[in-house]
Amino acid sequence: MNIEPFEGPFGADVTDVDLANISDGDFERLYQAWLDHGVLRIRDQQSLDDAGLERFSARFGPLEEIPVKLPPEVKVKLPSLYVTALSNIEVNGRPIGGLGNAEAAWHSDMTYLPNPPPASVLLSIEIPETGGDTQFACQRAALEALPSELRERVGELRIKHDAAHTSVGELRPGFEEVTDPRETPGATHPIVLTHPETGRDALFLGRRDYAYIEGLPLEESEALLDELWRHAALSENVWTQHWNERDVIIWDNRRVLHRRDEFPATSRRLLKRCQVLARETASQHRSGSSA
Repeated sequence: MNIEPFEGPFGADVTDVDLANISDGDFERLYQAWLDHGVLRIRDQQSLDDAGLERFSARFGPLEEIPVKLPPEVKVKLPSLYVTALSNIEVNGRPIGGLGNAEAAWHSDMTYLPNPPPASVLLSIEIPETGGDTQFACQRAALEALPSELRERVGELRIKHDAAHTSVGELRPGFEEVTDPRETPGATHPIVLTHPETGRDALFLGRRDYAYIEGLPLEESEALLDELWRHAALSENVWTQHWNERDVIIWDNRRVLHRRDEFPATSRRLLKRCQVLARETASQHRSGSSA
């Protein structure tokens, strides 16, 4: 197994490894590379089916069940309860996965939880000819890009992260629309997050819409969030994944933001994802959308 860092502040290609049959020693190296680089790309994983994706992903930690309410007779027919389809494909008029074909805004996954998931593992099955690329932005580098006065100002502040909407702006079932971000449901997290495994600091913004900085007047919160987001995805700190079929991407939700380009509704796109839950969260959280 070889690990080849990208140019820039984060990311690496991992080659000469079969994730469906990875050895304990190679997994330990891969896990450390994930901590070191934030995003890993492993191409040509032809032998990785749903069961293999689940087994591999579970080595990072406990997994989230498919975030859709399914009847028992459907659940028992699934190859895995922990592999979620992200797709615009419809069968008999019903979508087989979530997120459709719309653009997904910059975000980190499930930061509305008190203990957000540390890792996400994504496997590509069908890829459109155009669009649907995924971008990642290093939040260590984003923090370093802040002017010193701004960095000092936000050092002790916290953001409330919206639980009501997905990354494509859709209202989640069971939530009501709010117009005032101060009324947004969701957990709060420090703007500057110290990574629990590496000890390194990074911005931790979640997503922009409906966010609120605790303790500030609304106008001041909005202005400060806008200023922070201007540094969150500077071009020199962004890497784009142009998908091939059977690519696997693993990213550290505590280190990077990600987004997705839109693609034509007439194209087919299918990816399979496992969401690795924080160990503090796994025993409490077995439902809810992670989009």
